[in-house]
Amino acid sequence: MGFAREVADTVWFMDGGRIVETAPPETFFVRAESARAQKFLAEIRH
Repeated sequence: MGFAREVADTVWFMDGGRIVETAPPETFFVRAESARAQKFLAEIRH
């Protein structure tokens, strides 16, 4: 995820084949809005 955070202009987070959240990397990785994205980020951090 560090690579995506450094090089991406926009992060598109998908769940079940649907885009759940779209945001700049710093916004997404620091304060994702959707509960599904927050859960995903919590899981990859541990």
